[in-house]
Amino acid sequence: MSALDQYLQTYFGAQADQLPALSQLFVAEELEKGDFFVRQGQYCRKMSFIKSGYLRISAQVEDKEVTQWIAERDYFVTDLASFLLQTPARWQIQALTPVELFTISFDRYQKIHEILPTWPQIEKNFLTHCFITLENRVFSFLSMSAQERYEQLFQENPTLFNQIPLHYLASMLGMTPETFSRIRKNLSA
Repeated sequence: MSALDQYLQTYFGAQADQLPALSQLFVAEELEKGDFFVRQGQYCRKMSFIKSGYLRISAQVEDKEVTQWIAERDYFVTDLASFLLQTPARWQIQALTPVELFTISFDRYQKIHEILPTWPQIEKNFLTHCFITLENRVFSFLSMSAQERYEQLFQENPTLFNQIPLHYLASMLGMTPETFSRIRKNLSA
């Protein structure tokens, strides 16, 4: 069973007999380091399951780039508002490493309910999970110190600290690279 099949079965409740038809909606895709999944302002007409690699979700804000998230293996990635509402992407998504994806187009995404009759409820649960993740992230920015945010990220995703340029992680945590380095130094001492 592929990682995609396992994810579809575990998180979306797909039955074994539904997996072949569901998996056929996805197409294997590869990005080289530096390639864009979508650029800010373009329309994002696809969503992908990450088989391997890292993608940076960011936006240009005035004179700086802000990292919103680093997506990694076993995550779905898209500019959700652009994908679902067919509006210009607010985020750019760029490969930080070579990336292997299973990609579903917007048109094929609209056919999932034909294979999974329970898709409306599953999609609602998926979007609820996305919203709760966002709420938790906002709450951490409002209630936690920079060091607590650093420690939480390190506890939840320690591999990012060896794979991703640290200034991207600092931006994702809402701190300067200098603050990030100071926290890192203090915690390792």
